[in-house]
Amino acid sequence: MSEPVAIVALGASTPVGRCAASSAAAVRAGISVSQAHPAMIDTAGEPMTVACADWIDLQQPFEQRLQALLLPAVDEVLEAVAMPMQRRLPTELARCALALALPAARPGLEAGLAQRLLESICGHCEDMFQAAACFEAGHAAGLLGLRAAVSKLARGELDACVLAGVDSYLHPLTLEWLESCEQLHGAGVQNNAWGFVPGEAAGALLLTGWHKAQALGLPILSVVLGTGQAVEENRIKTRTVCIGQGLTQAVQDTLAALPAGARVSDIYCDMNGEPYRADEYGFTCTRSAQTFVSASDFVAPADCWGDVGAAGGVLHAVLATVAGRKGYAKGPLSLLCASSEGGERAAALVATGEG
Repeated sequence: MSEPVAIVALGASTPVGRCAASSAAAVRAGISVSQAHPAMIDTAGEPMTVACADWIDLQQPFEQRLQALLLPAVDEVLEAVAMPMQRRLPTELARCALALALPAARPGLEAGLAQRLLESICGHCEDMFQAAACFEAGHAAGLLGLRAAVSKLARGELDACVLAGVDSYLHPLTLEWLESCEQLHGAGVQNNAWGFVPGEAAGALLLTGWHKAQALGLPILSVVLGTGQAVEENRIKTRTVCIGQGLTQAVQDTLAALPAGARVSDIYCDMNGEPYRADEYGFTCTRSAQTFVSASDFVAPADCWGDVGAAGGVLHAVLATVAGRKGYAKGPLSLLCASSEGGERAAALVATGEG
């Protein structure tokens, strides 16, 4: 039997908090930071509604904006386990990789951005990582990266992996594109009343084997029990109707790891106000109703920090882990699920507990 994979450190940089603890506390309290953009105007002549990290200047170049979100989140996880007075992990974690979740191609994203961000992190961390990979898949990217990292760790191919995700919809070309696609929440003629609030954020996790974490005295904050992925053929922006077949497959594959007789107590998803996401989630839960304590009692943090795209999956793992450690989770088993516009669907089952 392969070794369980533990989450031993958390990092976050969001519009509602500049670390994992403050971000999770703000989401639990239901704090929302949606605000009027100071410069971008919609087709109704009104300021676009966004959720931005207000400590970052909106005039800052976009790539630097992503770095300003991402690097502090990565630093937070490394500082939690790094050797004192050094920017180095313990030698037992020397075979450490980086998995980076990023948005899929869209207006506002320059060619080569993924590679430059990887190089930026590797340089910032003084070449700590022996391998690095990008998952450019939008909402599902973080959970796809988690699945890949868990597989390699469980097979003993790595000692540790930093999983990070970052996204920002606040590039002017991206905001204009969202409005033209009728996805921007607002009142203009081209806007969708059921659209979403564009956000931005970064999250990070440090993963290692359960036994290795125990041997090193690292805190086992939560354990990844299972992951799943699938492809949805009936995607948004096509002439098809999505009935949740792809997400159902990803969730059911993940829930195969449920302990006998157990049910999922907590659910974290990327619903953001768009009707197709709610429909997809509803179909999925109906097909797996017996595995949930209450499928309608879910956490959708887009209500607080806006839609954060590729950062979402990683941040949902942060929220689930903090809830378990702080004792306000409804139970010990959390399901994370995510849906990308490109059709990627991903899910993960995480076991949490009080610290």
